[in-house]
Amino acid sequence: MSIWRRSLSGLAAIAVTLAMFSLIAFSLDASAVRVALGITPELDVPYVETRSEMVDTMLDMAEVGPDDHVIDLGTGDGRILFAAAQDRGARGLGVDLDPVLVDDAADEAARLGLSDRVTFREQDLFETPLHEADVVTMFLLPSVNLRLRPRLLEELKPGTRVVSNRFDMGDWRPDEVRRTAGYPAYLWIVPADVAGSWMLAVGARSIALELEQQFQDVTGTAMIDGQPQAIAFSMRGDRLRFSLEIDGEYRTFDGVVRDDRIIPADEADWLALRQSD
Repeated sequence: MSIWRRSLSGLAAIAVTLAMFSLIAFSLDASAVRVALGITPELDVPYVETRSEMVDTMLDMAEVGPDDHVIDLGTGDGRILFAAAQDRGARGLGVDLDPVLVDDAADEAARLGLSDRVTFREQDLFETPLHEADVVTMFLLPSVNLRLRPRLLEELKPGTRVVSNRFDMGDWRPDEVRRTAGYPAYLWIVPADVAGSWMLAVGARSIALELEQQFQDVTGTAMIDGQPQAIAFSMRGDRLRFSLEIDGEYRTFDGVVRDDRIIPADEADWLALRQSD
């Protein structure tokens, strides 16, 4: 998160300092106190640092590894990317509107010998391309999360992990929630788009499927021998699992969504194709 610092003088500075010490005594970190006291100008996202234990929790939830490209939106001092690169071998990009924070983060990357793994850019997060990310991390605000949500769903490939410190994304249900030092962290796995009509080929059978989708929550109906059958789904990224009763026996389908196809994740003999309107 970005912040423009203001200098205070005289009695005003003394009053603010005393207020800060009072609030800190009640376990608020100093950066959060500056925001609470209103000594920063109104910005979409003021800078509040992410505590180290929360950084570890977020990277654990996203299962960040050496093959991952992490994009940190509102990177601040870059600590999330430094941990991702140093501890987990990942690469990444951090963007922020504060040029001072961006320069400081770039200098720290050079000092740590990480300049070949992490890059920092002064850039509006709403103008930052996201399609290359395997993981997106953020500590923004609820209103900003909601503005950003459509881009996350449209630009990120299915299976991309999104982790937010403290704030959720409205009715997009998180796949996991953990609490660290009293604050929540949220994880979402970007779901594939499966809403619409499909034709499932199982041996000599062709079964029409009608699927409805609300983020990762999928419901549907299969038409088998002229009779509708409700389908229960579980979905995580591009993996879709469901069961149907066929000829008196339940059969489970574990598939991977590939654009307009759902293919078996195992050696099973079936295939689903999306039907055009």
